Amino acid sequence: MTMHIGIDLGGTKIEIAALSPDGTELLRMRKPAPSRDYDQTVRTIADLVGEVQQKLERPGTVGIGTPGTVSRRTGLMKNAYATALNDRPFKADIEAMLGRPIKLANDGNCFALSEAIDGAGKDADVVFGVIVGTGCGGGLVVNRHVLEGVNSIAGEWGHNPLPAPDDSERAGFSHYDGGEGTIEAFLCGAGLVHDYKRVFGETLTAPEIAAADTPQKEQTMVRYEQRMAKALASVINLVDPQVIVLGGGLSNIERLYDNVPKYWGDWVFSDHVETQLKPNVHGDSSGVRGAAWLWVES
Repeated sequence: MTMHIGIDLGGTKIEIAALSPDGTELLRMRKPAPSRDYDQTVRTIADLVGEVQQKLERPGTVGIGTPGTVSRRTGLMKNAYATALNDRPFKADIEAMLGRPIKLANDGNCFALSEAIDGAGKDADVVFGVIVGTGCGGGLVVNRHVLEGVNSIAGEWGHNPLPAPDDSERAGFSHYDGGEGTIEAFLCGAGLVHDYKRVFGETLTAPEIAAADTPQKEQTMVRYEQRMAKALASVINLVDPQVIVLGGGLSNIERLYDNVPKYWGDWVFSDHVETQLKPNVHGDSSGVRGAAWLWVES
């Protein structure tokens, strides 16, 4: 029986899981990611694949979710926040180490694919997956197939400017040096923290703000929800997904699923919005499961 091995390559850990064709998890392991050591990262991944196959006594297909993507022009990695990967032939090096082809996709695409195949969007034709946490990534799946795009950047909604900014947002808004008006700057966890401090002069964590147990926290959460609604409305206007699935740390804020859809109709070009906003089903496992499913896309 063929098994599918998925690897989620993060900034601090490398997670690997083996799935049966029906999605049953056969084994899962994780190891710390070698800090800024490209060669050791490649070796660790190859060793993990070998260890899984030895324990389960069978070979498997290998898919990897990465914090970046492969340039179609050069074949080298680009846009990875794990900067040791950038400008390196990561896919080719892994294939050489394993002696067979692999599949590789951005971690946002892997998250979206996982949720589209057997998660929150499993019955939908078009699923947009959103990761809101340290950053703000995304992935687009149509008929259980990841759309990467001609530049391999489909789904990177977080790098677009925040749509329909009001006067307080137009000048830019960022936890980085200087001003930045991207969706990521407003919606990532640090953006929520920054917004509260900007208005009320106090530093709280994102979970503390999300508790919304004071008028100040409630006001901040309403601003956040309206910004997310504007940002997702632009996605709905463009690809009209049946389901948008949230992942990442901020996806645990339960009120988002009721409140954001109440606002997004103001910016969606339709008399009624059928799109559903849902929490993920597989949680932290979505990345590694989506990587495994890269070999079984319809």
